[in-house]
Amino acid sequence: MELDTTSTAGVDDAEETQVWMVERTYSADSPNILVVVYATLDGARYLQKEWAFNRYGSSPGPTVTAARDVGTARLSTVEDPETVERYRTEAERMRERHDPDDTV
Repeated sequence: MELDTTSTAGVDDAEETQVWMVERTYSADSPNILVVVYATLDGARYLQKEWAFNRYGSSPGPTVTAARDVGTARLSTVEDPETVERYRTEAERMRERHDPDDTV
């Protein structure tokens, strides 16, 4: 029997996984939306976060750190093998150069 690795069924919401920032861009639809992608060290799972800067007014906005701990159930599977490799390489580079709480 094969294990379904795409399902989050049975995953304890309290379980956390460390993910590293692998991509930071601005939305093509709106330059006021910051899009940050965090991925696991193997590049196979990711979390995409979006922040709208106009909602922060004159405050500095969100702090983007090199890594963060997130609920494992919140992670999505990376389908494209080239993207998996790119995320793996970038996550490892971030881990080598930064502490998890470093602002980047």
